[in-house]
Amino acid sequence: MAVCVAGFAFAIWARAYLGGNWGIPMSMRQGHELVTCGPYARVRHPIYSGLVLAGLGTVLALGVMWLPALVLVGLFFVMSAHTEERMLAEHFPAAYPPYKARTRMLIPFVY
Repeated sequence: MAVCVAGFAFAIWARAYLGGNWGIPMSMRQGHELVTCGPYARVRHPIYSGLVLAGLGTVLALGVMWLPALVLVGLFFVMSAHTEERMLAEHFPAAYPPYKARTRMLIPFVY
């Protein structure tokens, strides 16, 4: 259960850091800023990371039968992250490439 709570906490922390830059679906607004501090200094998509971690906690708590659902959600988040990254690279052509080069996508130090 602690893994699930930690995942949700990380996702909430990341959402709070986005402030007015957050939207569903992701969209660029006038004055949109590239957030690279807080949880975004650790991974480029910390909301997705936190939700996958919460899903992993759910699988650990409720059983492996939930693993296929977690894999599907994880794949959806990876696809969404790639789509968002194309938008971010287009909107922030000078700032996004160096940020992307130094910060992992979803898992610190790994991916």
